[in-house]
Amino acid sequence: MARISKSKVRSVPASAGLKKIRQLSHVLDNAIPVPGTKARIGLDPILGLLPGAGDTLTGLMSVYIVFQSARLGVPAATLGRMGINILFDLLAGTVPVLGDLIDVTWKANSRNVALLEKHVANPVPSRATDKAFVIALLIVLVALVLGIASFSVWLVTQAVGLLRSA
Repeated sequence: MARISKSKVRSVPASAGLKKIRQLSHVLDNAIPVPGTKARIGLDPILGLLPGAGDTLTGLMSVYIVFQSARLGVPAATLGRMGINILFDLLAGTVPVLGDLIDVTWKANSRNVALLEKHVANPVPSRATDKAFVIALLIVLVALVLGIASFSVWLVTQAVGLLRSA
């Protein structure tokens, strides 16, 4: 029996949806090399410097990754972990400067893509009840993104008001 060398074995191509999610995650977490280091950052911590708007935009993109993961059949438990990653990222982002530094290292989107890829490599079928969980999770995540963004804008306006009155 002839042996096939590993170099001749081709991997199964990723679906178009998974490829788009990987690309989005890369742009958000790892697209920009830090000169003189092996470190990389993405648009997430950079846009996070814009109070409210940056966190809203990147948060909604993170929710999109979870939504697409749900469409690819990721089970509720994994989607819940993805939601927790986003929640931590959002909460850390409310702390000026320190939150952006945490954002550079936490990389919630990369973590969520790793969870998705683990599922794709070893799929666990979703149950029909997962649909209600997915809808609730997405609504809660979008509400949190918008709520935390609103809080960030309010906080900045309060700080500006204090500086003006001083």
